[in-house]
Amino acid sequence: MIPVTKPFLPPNDEYLKIIDGIWKRQWLTNMGPLASELEMSLKEYLKVNHLLFVTNGTIALQMAIKSLNITGEIITTPFSFVATTSTIVWEGCTPVFVDIDEKTLNIDATKIEAAITENTQAILATHVYGNPCDVEAIEKIATKYNLKVIYDGAHAFGVRVNNKSIFEYGDISTCSLHATKLYHSVEGGLIITKDPDLLKKNAYIRNFGFNGPESFAELGINGKNSEFHAAMGLVNLKYIDDIYKRRKVITERYNEKLLNFRAYRPKWHSDANINYAYYPLVFENEKLLLEVKNLLEGHEIFTRRYFYPSLANTLPYLEPKKIEITDKVSPTVLCLPLYYDLTLEEVDLICRLMLRAQNN
Repeated sequence: MIPVTKPFLPPNDEYLKIIDGIWKRQWLTNMGPLASELEMSLKEYLKVNHLLFVTNGTIALQMAIKSLNITGEIITTPFSFVATTSTIVWEGCTPVFVDIDEKTLNIDATKIEAAITENTQAILATHVYGNPCDVEAIEKIATKYNLKVIYDGAHAFGVRVNNKSIFEYGDISTCSLHATKLYHSVEGGLIITKDPDLLKKNAYIRNFGFNGPESFAELGINGKNSEFHAAMGLVNLKYIDDIYKRRKVITERYNEKLLNFRAYRPKWHSDANINYAYYPLVFENEKLLLEVKNLLEGHEIFTRRYFYPSLANTLPYLEPKKIEITDKVSPTVLCLPLYYDLTLEEVDLICRLMLRAQNN
């Protein structure tokens, strides 16, 4: 069986060695020494000034909205994981969907201005599959209309644009460290901001709003993470360069074998590196996608329609809305298996089956 993804796990003895100290300290959560060390290590690796390690990527988005005091409309993308939209609604705000660019699959920055109303307070854009949005254009729009910008960078770990971390853009950027991501801490998330005051506010929010044993500075939530998760993050960080290299080899093998397949890969930002987080293909049509998907599943090879269907017309808590490009593209996108342990022989098998389905 070949799953669509599989978590990277470091050598067992390395993880056991680092968690041995937890038994000695008996400090399990509440920002223990391993969680603090992970924050410092990630700041250094990502080359960002301010970073918080939190429970998960969804909590990170909720905290971002709350800390920026956003209460009105938030312009966002319908082509993303459900958490991008559900956090907006969860925080009592209103999502306003703007269509995507057919080539990049990111929010189309040229259509944002037309969606701005007197109630618009922010833009929440996703770097889909780690592919950076048009951050320069979004920044200009936000400045012109005095809007806050949050980036959902769940897939974007390690991506740099114009020689700086993608997480340096916007008022707040978030990242997911879930087990399915290329770099993970089993469960986890990151909040990154350039603003030290905003970082301080989020640090309070992460711990119920406490600023002392008997006093509070903010309305808070339990956004902390454990020492066991931090330990996994610390060990996995040692292997991140190997993970990139291996995923690049797999990606290039797919590119080579599927050169004549009737599908295209999303256009990557011209000034950004690729982190090989996913291998998405936009098929010629949904019929071909389903034929490929069904044939692969018959051989116990599993893919994912990521993201399908559109968030604009499937969520029970929102009025359905038709969005032209998203509705056209979403049914034709399929992510192929991509993970550290995937062999090139398995990639070749997947590609042979896909070409067979195409030629039938």
